[in-house]
Amino acid sequence: MSTQQTQQQDAHAAQPTPERIFQTLFGYQQTAAMRAAIELDIFTAISEGNDTPEKIAARCGCAERGARILCDYMTIQGFLTKQGNAYALTPESQIFLVRTSPAYVGGVANFLARGSLVEAYQTFTDSVRKGGTTMPEQGSMTPEHPMWEEFARSMVAMMRPPAEAIAEIAGAGGALKVLDIAAGHGIFGITIAQKNAQAEIYPVDWKNVLAIAEENAQRAGVSDRYHLIPGSAFDVDFGADYDVALLTNFLHHFDPPTNERLLSKVYAALKPGGRAITLEFVPNEDRVTPPMAAAFSLTMLGSTERGDAYTFRELEEMFRHAGFARSELLPGVPGSIIVSHKGE
Repeated sequence: MSTQQTQQQDAHAAQPTPERIFQTLFGYQQTAAMRAAIELDIFTAISEGNDTPEKIAARCGCAERGARILCDYMTIQGFLTKQGNAYALTPESQIFLVRTSPAYVGGVANFLARGSLVEAYQTFTDSVRKGGTTMPEQGSMTPEHPMWEEFARSMVAMMRPPAEAIAEIAGAGGALKVLDIAAGHGIFGITIAQKNAQAEIYPVDWKNVLAIAEENAQRAGVSDRYHLIPGSAFDVDFGADYDVALLTNFLHHFDPPTNERLLSKVYAALKPGGRAITLEFVPNEDRVTPPMAAAFSLTMLGSTERGDAYTFRELEEMFRHAGFARSELLPGVPGSIIVSHKGE
């Protein structure tokens, strides 16, 4: 091949194409396909040895044609491999999408692909124009919104790794009084109670959500040290003398002034020397990296009135304005952990 031919081929290869644009516009199909694969339990079926369309269809109760096309698509997306007519799991699918795996996260589809959330993005242009959600009332922050019951039931597996990390930070020994703001499923406070027999947990959330957290506390054997505070974190009386306050996946729902009002209330509830432990998606200062944390801003634009994904500098400033002496940023999975200290 001549040098000229090589240069022509390279130039042709470098030409822009609309392929990625089409892939993005078809993104809703990726969501639908993954949800169908989870609901039909395709990945678990394959893990059991049902590796052909015929076997998968029989195990999952679907048409053989449907099984073939869905599994081919999952292969294209990188969640399965295919050899001849047989499918196999990737390491990622084996760990996270097989129902019997301890790290199974398929349940999150019930929340992340919930109809009301998906529908909010059908009018997303209007959200961009407005600078906030077009969902009814306060969007996802409507009091006692049923979506948070789905969140509480769906997200436990995904939150176990950061819950373990936070429990280590909180401390496994000695008396510990823990305020758990927007407790949801309760796994963060419950994990602390499991690791520290002297920890007393006070979860705050709407009554309908706390019922699920209470169930989880009973299953974990810590319900005798689990003291419910039902209601809005902005309105209820927290009490006082807490060693630790947990703020997990909550601050991103609100604008900085609203957060500072809440953080001032948390500060007042802590003992001198107490700590607030926060879990958040924290983008870098460029606001485009790392991708998952940075992209979370768009999630907040579509589902909340004034929420955002805040940089550590922005979060540190909110805590400082609320009275906290200093804050430090630690890595978390998923998200990042911020530990903020009340002065002695």
